[in-house]
Amino acid sequence: MTPRETVDVLVGLIGDGADRWLVNRRRPGTHLAGLWEFPGGKRKAGETPLAALKRELDEELGIDVRAAEPWLTLVHDYPEKRVRLLVWRVLEYAGAVTAREGQPLDWVRVENLAALPLLPADLPIVALLRDRGRDTVSSAPSRRRRLSKGRAGTSRPD
Repeated sequence: MTPRETVDVLVGLIGDGADRWLVNRRRPGTHLAGLWEFPGGKRKAGETPLAALKRELDEELGIDVRAAEPWLTLVHDYPEKRVRLLVWRVLEYAGAVTAREGQPLDWVRVENLAALPLLPADLPIVALLRDRGRDTVSSAPSRRRRLSKGRAGTSRPD
């Protein structure tokens, strides 16, 4: 048996302050096109996880991540590869969330996430968001977020 390639993928959890989480739909022509996912993407060789998260969220959403913290690491096996999801909570960002790659975006309440056709690798994230609730992951704005031009509590600049 040949070992599968492992790909590190950074995932950004961005809340809007109303207990909703940002998700985007995978574009046509991509792996698992049409499914919904939390924003993020692949880490490049030599890139730190935080640098990869910042780069991916800038490329996809046009935001500048100012503060984020690691939240969870998951491994998911697809038939062709293994993905290691490095899930981070985005605490502060500057700029307005924009679909820079033309992908549909939506803010979805945690109880409605499971009803979306999500990437299989993202399903454990939804379960943990639901089970852990506000004690562990909060989408409410914090004092630190108020200092930014945009925050993980809004989809527009302050």
